[in-house]
Amino acid sequence: MKVEVLIIGRGGQGVLLLGRILGLSISKYAGKYAVATETYAAETRGGESRTDIVIGDSMYDVDYVKVQSPDIAVFMYPFNLDKYLKMLRPTTMVFIDEEYVDPGLFTGFKLFHHRYSEIAESRLGTRRVANVVIAGHMARATSIWSLEHLKKTVVDLTPEKWHQLNIKALELGYSL
Repeated sequence: MKVEVLIIGRGGQGVLLLGRILGLSISKYAGKYAVATETYAAETRGGESRTDIVIGDSMYDVDYVKVQSPDIAVFMYPFNLDKYLKMLRPTTMVFIDEEYVDPGLFTGFKLFHHRYSEIAESRLGTRRVANVVIAGHMARATSIWSLEHLKKTVVDLTPEKWHQLNIKALELGYSL
């Protein structure tokens, strides 16, 4: 099994943390191999952020660190969509935050779309966990991530004061 995951957004949305959560969860708790690369603009907030994750059953499945043909794509902000749309296949599972990204651009793909940022703010009190809401939704929609593994991983990667909120965000996303 080889799975390529592409995550696109802007600085401040938690694109890099989302990639770390997904990658560590699958490698530490599911016994798979994962490699990830992070790319981001020089601006602290607002510039394009990208995470590429390649997951496999063996180290030979993860022999290249950049996504070439994503099986799963997450778009939290519409940076360079024309470039990224060319990478997608009809079988690509696409998750978009429709508050920022138009779902109409993704006809022909297996589309999962919600206003993740708005849902996080209205139900959890902050948009800062929209990325984690998406992770929970990805666990529900795919057979790749376990909700329990993701919960362990957010505890591993986030400060203690954020643990309960991130776990609630995962559960909220899983319920979508």
